[in-house]
Amino acid sequence: MTIDLIGAIRFTNSLLGSRAKDIAPVGAGDWSAAYGFTLDGQDMVIRFGEHVEDFKKDQVMGTFATPIMPVPEVTRIGETPEGFYAVSRRVRGVHLDELEAGEMQLLLPGLLDALSELQRLDTASISESNGWRLGGHRAGWGEELLSVAGPRDRLPGWRERLDSFPAESKIFDRGVSTLRRLAPRLPEYRGIAHCDLLNRNVLVDRGGLTGIIDWGNAIYGDPLYDIAWLLYWWSWYPQWQEIDLQTILDRHWERQGGLPPQMEERLRCCLLHIGLDHIAYCAFRQRTEDMQRNAVQLQEYL
Repeated sequence: MTIDLIGAIRFTNSLLGSRAKDIAPVGAGDWSAAYGFTLDGQDMVIRFGEHVEDFKKDQVMGTFATPIMPVPEVTRIGETPEGFYAVSRRVRGVHLDELEAGEMQLLLPGLLDALSELQRLDTASISESNGWRLGGHRAGWGEELLSVAGPRDRLPGWRERLDSFPAESKIFDRGVSTLRRLAPRLPEYRGIAHCDLLNRNVLVDRGGLTGIIDWGNAIYGDPLYDIAWLLYWWSWYPQWQEIDLQTILDRHWERQGGLPPQMEERLRCCLLHIGLDHIAYCAFRQRTEDMQRNAVQLQEYL
């Protein structure tokens, strides 16, 4: 769903009246568009999108916010003539993606601590909700990972588009075959993983986190997925290459009491899934260069 500034102003004013002021765009992704405004003097954001389940996840995670893991509160969710909207408190800061090496090196331990904090939450309500994958309607974590090769409601026709690139299609199928061989060995760890930490979804200021937003891709599965996410995408950020990510991770595990069980196998399966998922996604979005780069990277994990 797309909505322009005029449409956003009209809808927000119809919803909140003259209390809503200074409405202006603050960003847009593939699944939603966001507009900032002030409401009774408070900074707020209204987002518009087709998938209400994404906004409901944000609302749930807002109730779990802590100083270590800041998540903005979602105050209102509803329907629009073309989809759905969510109103939330606005957090300020610089996007994690924009940090230079020195800033990222200082910030990263705090982000890793926030991910650990996430796993100490009481996730019973999440695990019982159908809005979260693995909320009781899939057999297990391995099956969830292998579903990457199947039809997707949000990516109709992705396989047909991928098949028009024989080399990348062949690499994809090799990746699925490898994952199918490894997945049955995976333990059934359960936790929350954000699964989209690097797409302007983490905000920071003065060396600390100010907000972790956009939980639409979050899953109830192996929490190491977010560590794999950092490992997978690290090479895509040239400004961070002087940082010794592995040493920072090792120190994090030491603070947490030791390495996670079966870490190597779990991370490898997550890395395979990330590569497969993004080959399919880029094929659907017709982002050929990114699809080809992900295919090259996937081969490293075969």
